[in-house]
Amino acid sequence: MKVIEHLEQREKPISFEIIPPLRGNSLEKLEKVIQTLAKYNPPFIDVTSHSAKEEFLYEEDGIRRILRKKRPGTLGICAIIKHKYNIDSVPHILCHGFTREETEDILIELNYIGINNVLALRGDKTGFNKPTPRGKTKNQYASDLIKQIQDMNQGKLINQDSKPTDFCIGVASYPEKHFEAPNLKRDIEYLKQKIDAGANYIVTQMFFNNKKYFRFLDECKKQNITVPIIPGLKIITKKSHLTFLPKTFHCEIPYELSTQIEEATTKQDIQKIGINWALNQTKELFEQGSPALHFYVMGSSTTIEQFMQQHQSLKKRKN
Repeated sequence: MKVIEHLEQREKPISFEIIPPLRGNSLEKLEKVIQTLAKYNPPFIDVTSHSAKEEFLYEEDGIRRILRKKRPGTLGICAIIKHKYNIDSVPHILCHGFTREETEDILIELNYIGINNVLALRGDKTGFNKPTPRGKTKNQYASDLIKQIQDMNQGKLINQDSKPTDFCIGVASYPEKHFEAPNLKRDIEYLKQKIDAGANYIVTQMFFNNKKYFRFLDECKKQNITVPIIPGLKIITKKSHLTFLPKTFHCEIPYELSTQIEEATTKQDIQKIGINWALNQTKELFEQGSPALHFYVMGSSTTIEQFMQQHQSLKKRKN
């Protein structure tokens, strides 16, 4: 089922996002995370994708430069989620690090195994600019990638016609603006370009202040963006998140939340604070009409399980 169909047919669903294990590690731990998430009947689970990065190995005879993916496995994990757990999976498809020809191949493979939801992203810059081989092409922006996917939905491959695919396309947005954008209004204009190219829904980057999300919604309405916008949330579980999350994801952590976390003395207290903050965000977002919620779980399910248990308990009490 497509993501937009889930949003139409299910009331206030909660989806999740996970990350493949590091290269060479076992899938066992991540599959336990998937098993835990599956208990809460999510409409879909996103799986992040990662392009190759430049690394340097120091050896006796000098320095050796290698290129490799630190987290391969997106396609295989999506297949497991889809066919072992019967949950729709959403692989992330990137511009950076991949040619259009490589993108076409991965989309054909996804189509073969019955995965028809994707999240189209430009992707983060890795410090390595992969050269484009002669005769190959690449997508510069997410809007270019969306057009390629929509062309495939029309039966148009790069060098031939084919049977049409039927991908539902999601895109990312930034309630506090993308760090490269000069201002929020311009950033939303870029977002509108992605919608005009054929994107079907939007998932936001994590945020901790609902007021910023509601302001973002107002600005989207001004730009005539009418597709569903799913808020993305993250539960803070450690003090290091206070510096890591703003630096990595360019989001602001409210003073009240950061103060509570800084004053906490145990790991359990920090997790409790993070869960309570997320519960309050969830309550307000659903009350204000959010179509769904999307939680950035990544590699551990301990805290999200506690959150889901409390969320479901509060939901039953309300009903």
